[in-house]
Amino acid sequence: MRGLAAVLLFASLGGARLALGLDADPRSSIDTRFTVAVAVAHPETMPSPGDWDWAGRAEREGRRLCFLEPDADGGDDAPALLAALNDRCRTRSLVVLPGPVYHIGSPMVTTGLEDVVIDQRGRLLWSNDTSYWLSASMPVEGGFREQEQSTVWHFGGDRVVWEGHGVGTLDGNGQAWYDDDDLNKGAASDVARRPTNINFRGLTNSVVRGLRFVQSQRGTMNIVRSANLVLEDVYVNSTSSSSSTVNGAVGTEGAVATMYSDDITFRRWVVVMAAAAANGGDAIAVRANSSNIRIRDSEFFGGTGIAVEAGVGQTAGAFEYVENVLARNVTLHGTLRALYFKTWTGGGGGGGGGGGGGGGGTGYARNVVMEDVTLDGARGTPLVVTQCESSSSSSSSSYPGRAGGSCDTSTFAISDVVWRGVRGTVADGVASAGFFRCSAAAGGCGNLTVEDFAVRPVGGGRDGDGDGDGVLDGVLDTWLCGNVRGGQGFACREIEEADADVDAEADTGSEEL
Repeated sequence: MRGLAAVLLFASLGGARLALGLDADPRSSIDTRFTVAVAVAHPETMPSPGDWDWAGRAEREGRRLCFLEPDADGGDDAPALLAALNDRCRTRSLVVLPGPVYHIGSPMVTTGLEDVVIDQRGRLLWSNDTSYWLSASMPVEGGFREQEQSTVWHFGGDRVVWEGHGVGTLDGNGQAWYDDDDLNKGAASDVARRPTNINFRGLTNSVVRGLRFVQSQRGTMNIVRSANLVLEDVYVNSTSSSSSTVNGAVGTEGAVATMYSDDITFRRWVVVMAAAAANGGDAIAVRANSSNIRIRDSEFFGGTGIAVEAGVGQTAGAFEYVENVLARNVTLHGTLRALYFKTWTGGGGGGGGGGGGGGGGTGYARNVVMEDVTLDGARGTPLVVTQCESSSSSSSSSYPGRAGGSCDTSTFAISDVVWRGVRGTVADGVASAGFFRCSAAAGGCGNLTVEDFAVRPVGGGRDGDGDGDGVLDGVLDTWLCGNVRGGQGFACREIEEADADVDAEADTGSEEL
């Protein structure tokens, strides 16, 4: 680390130790101070000198260096992290988090970063005080308010590179949330202010690479009002480790949701979620005003799959859109769906999430392609469109598969959707390949295309090819439709009243589509 023109100064901020790179006399003995300061702090956790050269990198790139160590007594490290990202290293900087564990006991807002590199090797561990976080979590604006979304960290900026190297971790300490009976009754996972772990807000021209997100409190992340963002080599696992909550409690909402965002790439993701629909949510949810979203070379376990859903059409009178979405080369293990659409009805009434009412919005979703897909034991009908979501759609009286009724009231138009190269297996109880319940008020769904579809029941199932020979290895060929126009690659059978129960989730008996 020769020739570093900086002095490293240790300051006590909120218990943690922060090394700040400052302009200084180049005659100072820099290398020795830096090496000794780091080595004394955590010699057992530091990589060998040949594996890192943060000071040298900062010098070469003309950056200020902030080196943050955890508080030795296990105190709240959030104030020191805020001091680094909001003050000394807000611009043109390198922020290093070598670990091992940083305890996060208060909410954080770190937005407006500019040309910042974060090198994270340690684990950020949120406290398990659920009562505190329910009072301290912050609302997520940009449309998520309709779902009463909140977060414990707003993060944003321009030209940010966040490197986790496959070890840097955000740990929401979610087990405390999963095991809390008061938070896990019915739809109580939507309890007001139960937080998503991180909200990327106004993050542009940036890369998030090699991070791990485990046991998030609710959802893992939201991406709001962001653009030209790449998230790659990301691992997400929000499953419960307790036998009492694995199948019984409401766990997490989903891995990631986009809203009011453009040009977002998810590459080489691995997402592990609870198998039961009550416990896991969407791996990736593309929501209102999202465009040019790419999902590539990724693998998803459990949960419901990839979705264009949730808040779309929820706010009465609002115009929203989703367009140019591509999911390519993805494998889904035990998910409920492959890629599905779910929009609200046209009823209106306000509210949503933990509130009530909802619907009445308008707009469109178009140019959505899912190709080169492998299904491994999907739990339900793999390809689904439903425009029947409402505040009471979980009850049997308004089940979203039922013919007629509120399912025909949405004016949100869905068109130009392609599922191409979908192969693999579904659970033996799954009877249909596709379920497309489109709204008459929107003119139905236009140009739905299915190409090269070869999905079979995992155990052979019924005579799927319909030739009457009794061979139980045929490809699923039942396509249930309502208001589909311009469909290609499949033969529709009109949805009937009884079809709602036929499409129940195979492995749980759930009435949810």
